[in-house]
Amino acid sequence: MAAEMALVKPISKFSTIATTTKPRFSYPKATCTSLSTRFCTIKMSATSEQAAAATAQKPSKKSNKTAIKETLLTPRFYTTDFDEMETLFNTEINKKLNQAEFEALLQEFKTDYNQTHFVRNKEFKEAADKMQGPLRQIFVEFLERSCTAEFSGFLLYKELGRRLKKTNPVVAEIFSLMSRDEARHAGFLNKGLSDFNYALDLGFLTKARKYTFFKPKFIFYATYLSEKIGYWRYITIYRHLKANPEFQCYPIFKYFENWCQDENRHGDFFSALMKAQPQFLNDWKAKLWARFFCLSVYVTMYLNDCQRTAFYEGIGLDTKEFDMHVIIEVSLWLSLLVCFLQKFMKISVLRINCQYVELDSTLCTSQVSQQSSL
Repeated sequence: MAAEMALVKPISKFSTIATTTKPRFSYPKATCTSLSTRFCTIKMSATSEQAAAATAQKPSKKSNKTAIKETLLTPRFYTTDFDEMETLFNTEINKKLNQAEFEALLQEFKTDYNQTHFVRNKEFKEAADKMQGPLRQIFVEFLERSCTAEFSGFLLYKELGRRLKKTNPVVAEIFSLMSRDEARHAGFLNKGLSDFNYALDLGFLTKARKYTFFKPKFIFYATYLSEKIGYWRYITIYRHLKANPEFQCYPIFKYFENWCQDENRHGDFFSALMKAQPQFLNDWKAKLWARFFCLSVYVTMYLNDCQRTAFYEGIGLDTKEFDMHVIIEVSLWLSLLVCFLQKFMKISVLRINCQYVELDSTLCTSQVSQQSSL
């Protein structure tokens, strides 16, 4: 999952960058096998409170297990009520499931358009070696956070694929294929960390991190938004750097055009899941929860990015303008989804009111007209 799913505090000590002062950065705490070893394995958040005290000595196994600190904005690992999930996608219980749509989506995932896309070249290490100073440190954190978020999606999707195998094999296989995508993304990002002489210990994270419980409907809301936000963030960065190649400081961004299509397909699948469960959309409680998750995911993204202004400045983007563009584009996607649900399912769906989005029929009509004109 490209974007964190709930209101969350920075994983690191990088604070909001002031324009009048030069920011100070610190390296992630790492464990090294010897004083002469340059390659380090990150076994904790790049920004825990003990990071400044990191030494070249290998810490004890016990200290490693207690190193990770959960904070408000930390990318988290998620679990859910798997029994309820099995009930929701049991074709004998839920007759509203559109198996034909799921089978079509399954064929899309089986095609695996990005099977040969994530192939590295010598540009990665060369670019990392040229990157120095604060920008280098902010890139280490960017890669760590992104890798953790993608790996979180892998763990959740993998378990859903395993648990739903008997109840609904088609949906289960889609979850398994999405876990394949997330694992591929996480591995690619972790390889990027190796360019900076770091590596994220994903096996350690699996055991050491706390898991946050979300009910299935909350998983649907948050993950749909997370995947769609991820799509618009990636494609926006890709298009910007294609038009402004002087800011292309690391080649991973060249992969974002195809990469974002994985995020888009994942979002389309969760859209289909919600259409199959109208009770998660059309009562007053569902409307309030949908509003909460929409706003919380937007706020999370904005707070995270505002604390990492140096990263976006490094690739030539204005943080606020970038976030507002993503929010507006995702809101358009949401309005189109609402139009579809209102037209074909005859249900009343949440009106999300905030400064940038109001999901009602008037906005939907105007935005669809605007999109057509473009």
